[in-house]
Amino acid sequence: MPPHPNPLPNGERERAEILVIAMKRRFAFAVPGDLDTPTGGYAYDRRMIAELDRLGWHADVVDLGKKFPRPSAADRVAARARLAAVPADRCIVIDGLALGVLPNEAVTLRESHRLVALVHHPLALETGLSSAEAEAMGASERAALACVRHVIVTSAVTARALVADYAVLPERVTVALPGIDPVAPAHNSQDGMVALLSVGALVPRKGYDVLLTALATIRDLPWRLTIAGARDRSPATTAAIEAQIVALDLGGRVTLAGAVADARLTELYREADLFVLASRHEGYGMALAQAIAHGVPVIATTAGAIPETVPPGAGILVPPDDAAALTAALRRVIADGEERLCLAKQARAAAGKLPRWADSAKIFASVLEAVT
Repeated sequence: MPPHPNPLPNGERERAEILVIAMKRRFAFAVPGDLDTPTGGYAYDRRMIAELDRLGWHADVVDLGKKFPRPSAADRVAARARLAAVPADRCIVIDGLALGVLPNEAVTLRESHRLVALVHHPLALETGLSSAEAEAMGASERAALACVRHVIVTSAVTARALVADYAVLPERVTVALPGIDPVAPAHNSQDGMVALLSVGALVPRKGYDVLLTALATIRDLPWRLTIAGARDRSPATTAAIEAQIVALDLGGRVTLAGAVADARLTELYREADLFVLASRHEGYGMALAQAIAHGVPVIATTAGAIPETVPPGAGILVPPDDAAALTAALRRVIADGEERLCLAKQARAAAGKLPRWADSAKIFASVLEAVT
């Protein structure tokens, strides 16, 4: 009979794991809802927690509830209680999706805790807000950020926005870019159809309506599109996209895959000939970085941090909400296999220069060290 892979009895193994955690420095990581939610922001949080653990920082995850950034009064009370329960000597990193609408709670917490904000992108920049809602979100987030000791952001674009528009001092902002892992290069589609991939939740900010409008005008070209992203974040947007696919008669060429497991997402990247993202704003664009890591050329917009995420030569960028420009770029690259190969070569060359998670975690850890 082969030996047991772990020689320690269950009780001793559990005590050993507790001892390892006790030896690490601890902090609280407050997130709005389930950490396994399939979006780029939550993926960043998950991976950073894992990388920080390797650096000796153990995160006690605090679930603030899934209704953010539009919590009810009861949601606020529950979130306040969970944050107040964190030991007073412990730093709390609060994801900006929640912190931005908890200014009163931040005022109270700063008296007893060291607060650090993690801002993926300002809440007021979410597409679909009325001017009044955007103004209220901006004022709320500005007040909340005034209560923290430091702000970690995922792009230089967001850092500049917080300094210019949210009264955050430059010395209180640190950029910790999302990282990538080395991956095998894409082997592309094999059936003569140009495989297009777009990744992101079905929400207004991702611009899928513009992408579908553009694709409807190039039916004469051989392409198919897969959209991998959660369908439940904005039911109204999902319904509108489904209706648009029917109205444009694209049902046979567009697949709404929903949120997919990591292994399946990797397969989609490896099968893709072209990555397309018509976003109206991106705080960084982790899906874009993943495409480049796989050596997949990109067509995207100039919104937010995308120009800083997509290296020159690895893709083509067009103005957001410009269906005509997007159509022209798609037609050009889908029709010209040589250009796709050239862009793919540039993407593969750029992949080695993308940030790694371990390096970003060291930057994140340096903030925790300074604050605690």
